[in-house]
Amino acid sequence: MSRIVIFDSGVGGLSIYRAVQAKNPNFDYVFVSDNAAFPYGTKSESALIDRVTQVLERVAERYAPDILVVACNTASTVMLPILRERFDFEVVGVVPAIKPAAAISQSRRIGLLATPATIERDYTNNLIEEFANDCEVFRVGSSELVEISEQKMRGLAPEPITISTILEPFVSAADLDVLVLACTHFPLLKNEIDDFFKMKNMSVLLVDSSAGIANRVEQIGVGRKTKALAAIAVFTEEVDEPSLIEHITYLGFSEIEFLPI
Repeated sequence: MSRIVIFDSGVGGLSIYRAVQAKNPNFDYVFVSDNAAFPYGTKSESALIDRVTQVLERVAERYAPDILVVACNTASTVMLPILRERFDFEVVGVVPAIKPAAAISQSRRIGLLATPATIERDYTNNLIEEFANDCEVFRVGSSELVEISEQKMRGLAPEPITISTILEPFVSAADLDVLVLACTHFPLLKNEIDDFFKMKNMSVLLVDSSAGIANRVEQIGVGRKTKALAAIAVFTEEVDEPSLIEHITYLGFSEIEFLPI
């Protein structure tokens, strides 16, 4: 048996799970949502390090992953070196898709939509300097959009006016042709974000990290003994929202567990 744990603070990591599982179906999957500490994007770096370390030590003890996917840009930009030093299993991080965005941008004007914490990280600045130093990068940080994504998964339709207000700063970026969705929650709102740009008569390609992460997991998983057995969803705080549970079941999770931390 080989097991992949996909970890996030909320349910945004399900966008990564879908891509990884589709390309790597013959693994056990455990999706872990640290919903008791949601959201991560508003936490200080020291608080984030303490919480993520605490949770993943418990997860490693209970679920013994072969591969851990940190399906959170905010956590990945801080935690990857720490986790790779602490654990002996493979750790894959989700970081802003600056490199692929720069590779396909024709106008060299790129949007970056992320949590405020990810927007400000040195890690993000370094990605831009390394892969997009010939591009103009327009940054918008939003925690509210993370909350809207969570609510959508619980059956509450997003308000178009709210999304428009958040995305409006990108309208001033003439010739913007690529937008990086640098939070795993944001692909859950892909249709709504697409609709906004169409309403503004802007042709903007939305890019996220899911395909790249799925490919990386496939590379790591080559040669491992694999057999599709189960998919388990784990929460650090109990959930009782019928719409969310229905969606998790639809994605193929056969069990929902509670891991208090």
